[in-house]
Amino acid sequence: MLSKAAQAPALEAFSEKYRQYFPRVFAYVYARVGNTAITEDMVSEVFERAFTKAESLRSEAAYATWLFTIARNVIISQARKNGRETVVDPEVMQEIAPHSASVESEVLKQEQMQDLARMVRGFPQREQDIISLKFDAELSNAQIAQIMDLSEPNVRVIIFRTLKKLREMLATEAAR
Repeated sequence: MLSKAAQAPALEAFSEKYRQYFPRVFAYVYARVGNTAITEDMVSEVFERAFTKAESLRSEAAYATWLFTIARNVIISQARKNGRETVVDPEVMQEIAPHSASVESEVLKQEQMQDLARMVRGFPQREQDIISLKFDAELSNAQIAQIMDLSEPNVRVIIFRTLKKLREMLATEAAR
């Protein structure tokens, strides 16, 4: 156990990492879960695990990859406990919409976001995870490759093909 003098710098370093990564971890988990309250609980668990297992981190440069691996594992554990049910939280969708936009444009944007989320949920789990890590967590392809245990070129190809499928689905839906 660390002395109080040694704990202060460790707590300060963790606090800085928390401030730096919280928005991205929250966005990643929320994109997978779709419920604010559950996301808050899960993100708390992610950072609790990161704090208690900090000594297992091999390299400070790998912190983001390590943290998002923990987040992914928490999401998988939650999915096993609760099944595959995903609920979209309408309150968060309203918070995301710009306040200056008209009511009609806000409703349209919410519907589009829900359609997009529905389409992505129809993809295989691996594609969902990669898309979420790329756009919600804003990780690099190299970081995603480490988390998903894939090669970086493979991640790039999966992202390209998944986005192409998504564009085709959006075009088909727009044509209706």
